[in-house]
Amino acid sequence: MSKISINYLWRDKEAPREFQTGVSLHSHTNQSRETLDFLANFGNQYPFMRPLLTRLEQRSQANHGMKVNYSAAYWTPPMTPRLAFDLESRQIEKLGLNALVSLSDHDGIKAPIMLRSVPSARHIPISVEWTAPYSEQSFHLGVHNLPSERATEWMNTLTEFTANPNDDRLSEILAALNAEPNVLLIFNHPLWDLYLVGQERHNFLVNEFLQKNGQFFHALELNGLRHWNENRAVRRLAEQWNMLLISGGDRHGVEPNANINMTNATSFNEFVHEIRHERISNVLFMPQYAEPWKHRILRSAIDAVRDYPEFPQGSRVWDERVYHPDANGIDRPLCELWPSGKAPWIMRWGIGFVQLLGRNPFSGGLRVAWSENRELRMALGEQEG
Repeated sequence: MSKISINYLWRDKEAPREFQTGVSLHSHTNQSRETLDFLANFGNQYPFMRPLLTRLEQRSQANHGMKVNYSAAYWTPPMTPRLAFDLESRQIEKLGLNALVSLSDHDGIKAPIMLRSVPSARHIPISVEWTAPYSEQSFHLGVHNLPSERATEWMNTLTEFTANPNDDRLSEILAALNAEPNVLLIFNHPLWDLYLVGQERHNFLVNEFLQKNGQFFHALELNGLRHWNENRAVRRLAEQWNMLLISGGDRHGVEPNANINMTNATSFNEFVHEIRHERISNVLFMPQYAEPWKHRILRSAIDAVRDYPEFPQGSRVWDERVYHPDANGIDRPLCELWPSGKAPWIMRWGIGFVQLLGRNPFSGGLRVAWSENRELRMALGEQEG
């Protein structure tokens, strides 16, 4: 029998009072490689974007002898591991709770390993958001609290599978992760058709995947960056498969996670035991989740291209955070690839326009235009036994 509570801080400011600890799960640092494949898809999804992308692609080929490779290019979030850890900790501590933070970059564990040299973060769990190919889709799986002495070995296993997927091997790996007593295995944003196979097909693959492997997972994620409708559907999916729900903010920018878990555990191992064996999960949605979803997505995009002069070098300007292979196949930041030392004017114009949308009066106007029915915001469900 599982016990799930879902609370909203804007409705009940006293919700954290009965707990000792807040847990931030699933957020990203500048050690996370975020794919740029979505840019290639823009031309298919939004035909008005195709001429702009084609012009940039042709310019790169003609002027610099480099073909744009979206699948090999990537961007990194602006926050360093220390900045991300402090951001998540501060939000929780402002609630009067002790903070446990699990950073889970895409397919890499460098951030938590780096943070273990920082006294305030030395107990941080070693976690990753693993890209697991399945049929024509890929699922993002939160693997939290890998055993320290075998974390690198585990990461090598996960990386090898991503490069050479096999359904039977995937089940073997998930079973082995579940056999690690202190590992927390979460299906992140399970109903997000991230690779655009079609929502109906995606839902079929999710259910097929859970039929084969659901026994190895400890919870489905209510994602702090996904829409109310999708999270409600995830709740129904959890009911269908008798699975626990858990928070996962999925922060990429500078806004802290939009949801956390509350617990009386005093260590991450205790929290894992509470989820895995007691099957208790207390989710708290933060006030930022009540903001219009489209406005939050825009703000996250603006965070990705903003300048941060106070950040360490390499994270200050957007083209220091976007990487593409050079003529020799070596990944380099775009700022090192511009022949003139700066981005093409059309790209600077586009980035400037996006940045402008984040300033008043544009930002305030869009927020009002995108406001959502408040009753819909309350429909996720507060209590479930």
